[in-house]
Amino acid sequence: MQIPLLRLQCGVNSYDWGKLGQESAAAKYAATTASSDFSIENEKPYAELWMGTHPSLPSKDLETQRTLLDLVQDNQALMSTEITERYGGKLPFLFKVLSIRKALSIQAHPNKKLAEQLHAKDPRNYPDDNHKPEMTIAITPFEGLCGFRPLAQIVHFLKAVDPLRNLVGHQVASDFEETVKGSEDSEEEAVVSKNKDALRAVFTSLMQSSPESIEAATKDLVAAAESSPATFASGGTDQEITPSPRELAELVTRLNGQFPNDIGLFVLFFLNYVKLSPGEAMFLKADDIHAYISGDIIECMASSDNVVRAGFTPKFKDVDTLTKMLTYSYAPIEEQKMDPTDYPYAMLNTVAYTSSSAAILYDPPIEEFSVVKTDLNRTGAKATFDPIPGPSIFICTEGKGKISVGPKTEEIKEGYVFFVGADAECIIENTGSGEADEDVFTTFKAFCELTGKEDMVNGH
Repeated sequence: MQIPLLRLQCGVNSYDWGKLGQESAAAKYAATTASSDFSIENEKPYAELWMGTHPSLPSKDLETQRTLLDLVQDNQALMSTEITERYGGKLPFLFKVLSIRKALSIQAHPNKKLAEQLHAKDPRNYPDDNHKPEMTIAITPFEGLCGFRPLAQIVHFLKAVDPLRNLVGHQVASDFEETVKGSEDSEEEAVVSKNKDALRAVFTSLMQSSPESIEAATKDLVAAAESSPATFASGGTDQEITPSPRELAELVTRLNGQFPNDIGLFVLFFLNYVKLSPGEAMFLKADDIHAYISGDIIECMASSDNVVRAGFTPKFKDVDTLTKMLTYSYAPIEEQKMDPTDYPYAMLNTVAYTSSSAAILYDPPIEEFSVVKTDLNRTGAKATFDPIPGPSIFICTEGKGKISVGPKTEEIKEGYVFFVGADAECIIENTGSGEADEDVFTTFKAFCELTGKEDMVNGH
């Protein structure tokens, strides 16, 4: 058997929302292992680097040009027999780098049961029968929309923003306000259920607005954003609302410039606005509504390409499915953010330890994937990863070093991607030239090992 360390060649997708040319981390990373006919075009948007076995853009072994899917199906030991059997001989996760210049669609990913139904009914628009819970880790400053705001904030905006209230309908807005009044923060099951039904009604009413009414409301909204951002602050609520009125006005103007007269502009008032600094992360269960706005991120998800879209997109929209499938969970954004912990199965050497190097674990409540971010802060800093009974994919996002499995050692630098097989001890080491900040060596490792979480559905 070959040594289970493979350098991968990974492809990059060009979507309209991607960053242009050399500004795109996804494009720069792809270029480090690209085929000879690939060169970065300055005016072309590069959106997503894909690392995995998904058939839409499968990774290949750089040396032999065989697909990773071929290799793991030919040699079950690379993934472990248990994981091979559980996930049909495919890698359980899809690992990505996203470079976002324009907003991605207002979207959600279907749960397993709905994914199977949508795929059977419409395989062209829903190419997979798998669910797609996903995790986002910022590489550069990131902004996005994620999950429904606390109800008091939605009430605030329905009162403060006339164009929004006009679109929803005054009676629907009043009914919503009346239903949730005094119980916005209740955790009693029956009350939460009632509030979710009310949220579903008001949000569905918004999403069913006619193109003519959206255009008229957009005109009024953009005028308000440009002339009096303070409008967004009136309406009275004890809660701190993000973004600030001024930031919100800027966001309205920017997003309308990207997608004029789009319903997504009004969805903004229903969803949490989130900023992540590099290293911060959030987790999205299947059926959670979200939209990414800007930044470069590491993303890891169950291996699926299913997206139900309803705004900010020229692609196929399925508003009816989206409004029916959502969980309508509402919570402050802090509840979606993840708290990484120290990863106990990586041993740091003395140089790593004394230079405050670290390996931290992002561990969502699902079986298919976890991610470890390792920062080795000085030349000679080294991390030894214990063998695990499952596959891993490493990508370097900063600095340079080397990666070793058994007697095989390879150079690794920004953009290099490696597959490490199951049950293999793996060592990474910083080989930079000095102690300056630019000599930090950063990798992200996505992996799967079955630990008993496999009976959990989408993190519930």
